[in-house]
Amino acid sequence: MGDVVSLKQFRRQRERDEKEREAAAKRRKHGLTKEERIKEAEERARKERDLEGHRLEEGDKEAE
Repeated sequence: MGDVVSLKQFRRQRERDEKEREAAAKRRKHGLTKEERIKEAEERARKERDLEGHRLEEGDKEAE
C-alpha cells in the first residue's frame, strides 16, 4: 500500500503556488525588475552629472 498523505498539505501548496503565479504576473505587468530600477537610477545620475558639468557659472559668461 502507498503512504498516507495529507490532502490539506497539497491543497495549501497548490494555493501558494497559484498566488505566486498571480504575483509574478502582476509584477511583470505593473513594475520594473530590480535590475531595471538600478540601471535607470544609475543612468539618471550619470545624465545629471553630465548636465551639471556643462553648467556655466556666473563669472564664466562670454563677453557680448
